Amino acid sequence: MAQVRMISKGNRRWKAAAVAVAGALALTACSSSREGTTAGGDTKVPAAKVTITPGQGAEKARPDKGVVVTAAGGTLDAVNVQTAGKPVPGDFNAQRTQWRSRWTLKPSTEYTVNATAKNSIGTASQAASKFKTLKPKETVAASLDWILEGNKGDTYGVGMPIILDFDRAVRNKELVEKALEVKAEKPVEGAWRWMGDQRIIYRTKDYWPAHQKVTLNARLAGVRAAKDVYGTKNLTRTFEIGASRIAKLNMKKHKMVVTIDGKKARTVPISGGNASTLEYTTTSGVHLTMEKNNPTRMISPGRKKGDPGYYDEMINWAVRISNSGEYLHQTSGQEYCLGNQNCSHGCVRQPAKDAIWFYKNVQPGDIVDIKGTKRGLEYDNGWSFWQMPFDKWKKGSAPA
Repeated sequence: MAQVRMISKGNRRWKAAAVAVAGALALTACSSSREGTTAGGDTKVPAAKVTITPGQGAEKARPDKGVVVTAAGGTLDAVNVQTAGKPVPGDFNAQRTQWRSRWTLKPSTEYTVNATAKNSIGTASQAASKFKTLKPKETVAASLDWILEGNKGDTYGVGMPIILDFDRAVRNKELVEKALEVKAEKPVEGAWRWMGDQRIIYRTKDYWPAHQKVTLNARLAGVRAAKDVYGTKNLTRTFEIGASRIAKLNMKKHKMVVTIDGKKARTVPISGGNASTLEYTTTSGVHLTMEKNNPTRMISPGRKKGDPGYYDEMINWAVRISNSGEYLHQTSGQEYCLGNQNCSHGCVRQPAKDAIWFYKNVQPGDIVDIKGTKRGLEYDNGWSFWQMPFDKWKKGSAPA
């Protein structure tokens, strides 16, 4: 039997903790051991006792409980857990008297466990278990927001959130959240926040450092999301954070300044919402670029053909920045407004050459920071999560 030494690295900020094991399953396991004697030959030292949970022959082990191996009267020397020939990661405690699998197990799956321990004079004990996890009555699956899922190979802006949607309500939010691991080449503080029972969103405290890879490991297989409801598949996604592209717009000065990696790249004369109504007022706050189309059909909300203020136009080089119909786009006329006054229905107009440049260079998740209007951007209007202070954002995480 190959001996595998597992080194516990402890909990890190970005690694979800192993699911705690509660309750007792069958504790029987195949084992062999013998007592040892001291060098003088006159004192017997009991062999260490190794216990494996789930025990030998279990057919409906709960995958969320994981594997636990303990040693009484000694320390664990090696623990090897496998399924289909692949090792299952786990960690020893500081005393090496216990080993726990790091993540939940896969449902409807067979596992084998082999463990050895030694008593105080080095006498070895062995134990083994072969068991199968239960088949769930109901399952739950997660999917990434379509921008992250649909733009594989593309880069994203420094404000990009990670959005996970579940196909049914999650009741055990803390267990699901513990299974979500975000790893960045340039780590920064971040937190998850639940938006209802079927959506969870990750954002960082400050913008992502530019030019790096970020990986999401959603280790959901075996997680008990609700009573009799288990995840059956893990989800992994690696994406690239590109250049730090930040556009700062001053609607009173009718000017946009775009920086790329901290260097000024372009100054653009603009025209925002005319503020004749609330809906025709551009929102102030930190927006993110969400999608783009050339052209985009824009229809006046809440108005029918013939009503005052009705419009139905095809607009070129349009980049969406909110769910309330705000875009940065090429002006469709009224060039005299650019750089001088706000004339639009709420969008931000640009000269054609600047609108084309912005459209071609923009990444999903780039920052569009707008100031100078009397209408504030709501934190849940599109991807405007940066509108919420981070200390408040963190309170939307499930309790540990």
